[in-house]
Amino acid sequence: MSFFGRLKRIGIDTYMLLLIGTVILAAVLPASGGGAVVVSQVAYYAVALLFFVYGAKLNTSAVVAGLTNWRLQFLVLAFTYIAFPLFGLALFYGLGPWLDEYLALGLLFLAVLPSTVQSSIAFTSLAQGNVPAAVCAASLSNLVGVFLTPALAALLLHTSGEGVNTDAVQGIAIQILLPFVLGQIARPLIGEWIARHRMVTLVVDRGSILLIVYSAFSAGMVAGIWSQIDGSMLAIIIAADILLLAAVMLLGRMVGQLTVLPHEDRMVLLFCGVTKSLASGLPIANILFAGQPVSLIILPLMLFHQIQLFVCAIIAQRHANRLVMVPG
Repeated sequence: MSFFGRLKRIGIDTYMLLLIGTVILAAVLPASGGGAVVVSQVAYYAVALLFFVYGAKLNTSAVVAGLTNWRLQFLVLAFTYIAFPLFGLALFYGLGPWLDEYLALGLLFLAVLPSTVQSSIAFTSLAQGNVPAAVCAASLSNLVGVFLTPALAALLLHTSGEGVNTDAVQGIAIQILLPFVLGQIARPLIGEWIARHRMVTLVVDRGSILLIVYSAFSAGMVAGIWSQIDGSMLAIIIAADILLLAAVMLLGRMVGQLTVLPHEDRMVLLFCGVTKSLASGLPIANILFAGQPVSLIILPLMLFHQIQLFVCAIIAQRHANRLVMVPG
């Protein structure tokens, strides 16, 4: 197996390497002045296009059909929007005195995001889980997240002494919700074409995220905010991300056993209930926290994203190997 093949097997793919490269590029050649304005505008319209494509691609009838397994879907949503925020709130207050306020805010924001879509479904499939239910759970999580994530962010940030500008909520409606609704309306016309041309979704998805990362980290470099972070803060954030993921995974395992879920459904709960979406998180953060050091706020999310891919890839592979070894 090639070097890149080994990396992909443990969750480090070309896209993750591009993310790391984008951060390095922003550190060496940050966009500033007029260039920063251009990058920001391009990223804005790329995100709007991304959610239009999401809307056109999402089969709402499949989501409705998958809701028949209501217990599993409820558990996934409960983990995503109840358990995670509670753990995030505990970390926010517990680690707040030792962290930069925006890094602590980033931990809280991370906790209210929807589940991943592509990776959670892929991991469920690899672990011989219930793939149709995973498609439903991941899609429903992101559909609900368009409304619920900003609402939870406003609620939790208010209780933590921060706040969300009402203009930011309006911005999410215009940049994210409106294109998504238009995509759903256009689905009968272009849905099949988008399904056949997966590369379109891939390019828009990956490209918009890379643009947001470059814009945010460029702004951070120009403002000199990285001088506020030392090695100890970075270590605390990494440890907090690992602790958050481990706590929710252990809770998911316990709940799966207590509710006597079959293996296929436990894999859905594990991979759809404990992952957080970078694709949805970065655009929302860019709007919610406009005028603030977004690069610091999204750092916990970017680190968590890489940790979750690494851990979930290993767990999914172990389940796949174990099932292959078990006859019948």
